[in-house]
Amino acid sequence: MAIRIFETDPNAKPKATFSDDTVGRFHGGKAENGIPVALSEWRVTTGDPEVAAAIAQLMGGSAVETDSTSENYIEVLTERDKVKVVLSGPDAISSDLKLWNGSALIHHCDGVEFLSPDEDKGKPCRCPELMEDRKAAAKAKRGPAPSISVTFRLAEDYDLGLFRLQTGSWKLAEVLHEVENALDKIGAEAVCSLELELVEYTTKKGRDVSYRKPTIRVLKSWSDAIADPKF
Repeated sequence: MAIRIFETDPNAKPKATFSDDTVGRFHGGKAENGIPVALSEWRVTTGDPEVAAAIAQLMGGSAVETDSTSENYIEVLTERDKVKVVLSGPDAISSDLKLWNGSALIHHCDGVEFLSPDEDKGKPCRCPELMEDRKAAAKAKRGPAPSISVTFRLAEDYDLGLFRLQTGSWKLAEVLHEVENALDKIGAEAVCSLELELVEYTTKKGRDVSYRKPTIRVLKSWSDAIADPKF
């Protein structure tokens, strides 16, 4: 199931030019004193000391155990903003739109129809038609935001296990169909570059803006990659 965000606003489409089976999670930020903080390099969390040690060896940084009463995990603040990963195909990506009130899911849709609860499934969700209006509603906590999950293995240590990236990035949501199409075209496991891409620009009012966005670049099939001695 994918977000259907361009059916109602086609002009927004970019122009062509731990309780699961994963061993760890990738994050583009962290919370400090309850405040979200964006990071310039990947942060990886896991409950397995061996996985944490392997990540630190591959991506730099050091494994640190958290001292939290609510949850216990090992954190690695890596030294890399990009890493080559292996996705099984389009099925490695799931996406929808969600609005939460605390721990309660109060709106769940694909941008056109409700996905839950069962009594509303398939009914029009009546989200705003225009992309910018959707973003504004989500920012005001009056509409759902993207919920994107990507499952992958590390190309440098394939047998280490499955990792997951969970993100609410609108920027990734806007181009996710391109990633899925590229994976579908390969039709098998694919090597991708998972990046925290730096975006910098100056607004019309002269204000400099800089931020990182999660990016997935599909490179080649995994079979071609392992057959290439230069890979």
